[in-house]
Amino acid sequence: MSVPFLLDSIEPASNNADTQRPTPALLQGEILVETLSHSAWGGAVTAQMYLPLRRDRVWQQLTDYPRWVQYFPDLIRSEVLNPVVGAIPESPLQGCKRLYQVAHKAFFFLSIQVEAYLNVFEVVQQQIKFRLEKGSFTDFAADLKLQDAGVGTLLTYEVQATPTIPVPSIFIEQAIKLDLPANMDRMRQVLCGS
Repeated sequence: MSVPFLLDSIEPASNNADTQRPTPALLQGEILVETLSHSAWGGAVTAQMYLPLRRDRVWQQLTDYPRWVQYFPDLIRSEVLNPVVGAIPESPLQGCKRLYQVAHKAFFFLSIQVEAYLNVFEVVQQQIKFRLEKGSFTDFAADLKLQDAGVGTLLTYEVQATPTIPVPSIFIEQAIKLDLPANMDRMRQVLCGS
């Protein structure tokens, strides 16, 4: 896989852009979710939450990718594979990892299992980009961003996906919009140890 296109979209944050003031709703534990149109058969969602933990501590836990099965109940397998050969030297990218993930989801009247081989690019304590190598999706991309927010961390998770099974995007978006807040809340509970 060629990864130079990522250099344009991943850059270390400056000191000013690295600190964010969370809204009162976020500080009270609300998870903000916004759905976006993506494709006729896919969906895109952005979710944001506040974590009362320092960013370095959040980073350490989030980059323990096998642990992601604890964050997302539908995820039944998350395994780090061999690193991708040819990581970009002298770039903000901290190497490239390969992940294999499997999820099982009951969706309306269907019960489906999906799998994805993902390339993972990291900017230490700032950003993780997940890009589809192959799997049960026509396309899949997710970006996880961390910013200092007072004494805690603001986590922003953007995901867009089109499954190979043709389901109208409105259903995908609604399912994600309903599931994602509960999943993010579960992630916060695990990260915070409660």
